[in-house]
Amino acid sequence: MKPLTISDAETMVLALQDEIRRSQEARYDHRLHAVLLVAQGVKCPEVAKLLGDAPRTVQYWIRRFEEEGLAGLADADRPGRPPKLDSQQLEIINRALRKSPLDAGLGTNIWDGKTLSAFIKERFGIELGVRQSQRLFRQLGFRLRKPRPIIAKADLEAQKDHKKNSAK
Repeated sequence: MKPLTISDAETMVLALQDEIRRSQEARYDHRLHAVLLVAQGVKCPEVAKLLGDAPRTVQYWIRRFEEEGLAGLADADRPGRPPKLDSQQLEIINRALRKSPLDAGLGTNIWDGKTLSAFIKERFGIELGVRQSQRLFRQLGFRLRKPRPIIAKADLEAQKDHKKNSAK
């Protein structure tokens, strides 16, 4: 029988390792496999080489497994960076987004990432990037809706007839 191979194996190994790191369940399963191999008598450096991890990492997993059992192989909580805005500030932003930016003293009539970022800086003295401001829209349950321009002399009936999904 001809041995099976993976085409472009070097690239595929990196892609598979990225996929394992992406999901909590996959990382847990990966650690389970490492512990299983060590339990079957394979040395930590060999397991590390087989699975593409550092030997020290495999040793760390084994120690955690010995001390805490299967729970030791689960991902711990990762708190991340503390939020720049507190709940009271988010409530103020939420209320402001329900009105026009003109009501908040800004020189535009549509909320977007740049406008929200300027509002937060002006109101709270906190610098928030445009992308983070856009994420904040979604976090607060808003979505970006840009108005469609209306052409001054357009024939609205002709436009309606031309639309692909118009109700005729």
